[in-house]
Amino acid sequence: MDQEHFDKWKDLEHDLDHAIPEEILPDIAYYRTLVVNVIMIGAPNEAWVLIDTGTRKYQDRILHACEHRYGNKPPQAIILTHGHFDHIGSAKKLAEYWNVPIYIHKNEMDFVTGKKEYPPGDPTVGGGMISLLSTIFPTKPEHLEGLVTALPHDGSVPFLEDWKYIETPGHTTGHISLFREKDRLLIAGDAISTEKPESSWAVFFPLQHVYGPPAFFTEDWISAEETVKKLANLDPDMIIAGHGLPMEGETMKKELRKLADNFIEQAIPKHKRQ
Repeated sequence: MDQEHFDKWKDLEHDLDHAIPEEILPDIAYYRTLVVNVIMIGAPNEAWVLIDTGTRKYQDRILHACEHRYGNKPPQAIILTHGHFDHIGSAKKLAEYWNVPIYIHKNEMDFVTGKKEYPPGDPTVGGGMISLLSTIFPTKPEHLEGLVTALPHDGSVPFLEDWKYIETPGHTTGHISLFREKDRLLIAGDAISTEKPESSWAVFFPLQHVYGPPAFFTEDWISAEETVKKLANLDPDMIIAGHGLPMEGETMKKELRKLADNFIEQAIPKHKRQ
């Protein structure tokens, strides 16, 4: 699939999607864009925070989804799980529109302030069309200077008292996940997935299973394994990943533990770029 067909694929999704968020708890909703979930923390009548921002040129649809839930009330902040193009693409436009700060882990700061470039996608990992397309995915540094701030060192999340962020490196060096102890809700980012992230079929026909991080962009598999073990030890009751539908219940728990115990066999590609 070349860039022209990829753009047409995006246009098709635009026609089908009405940009309506789905509520999964009274204070949690998500909007499923073409390739990633954006998450809204906060009840409709409360202050709220946006987690991740999809790809570039998605700001209008994200705005529509947020306004459907919150009216004209802007979020207090945007929190980014990491700086890959599909999570950060609309961050600048949204932050400028709402006049709100952006937060990201300090180890991601160079990638979002014009200093460093991510490694290119690895098409050799196999598993589907998305892997093959990964070589054309943007990796150049973003320029969020003046908008972005490093998250606090103590694991606290600005404006979210009940939440803590967890360092979950592997997919990227500064990747984070968010966890709320009182209901054991995990926002995983790309530390794990609940659909096969390398497959384009999964976008249109999502089947819920617990998978490892998107292989074509994962930088450090040793750290990625340690991260999955850390997340499994949290024993979450619900997972909202960056890719895939939310999962909860015993099947999710068993699959997450199985992935943690068998990460090398289940998640690390047998054929990958060295």
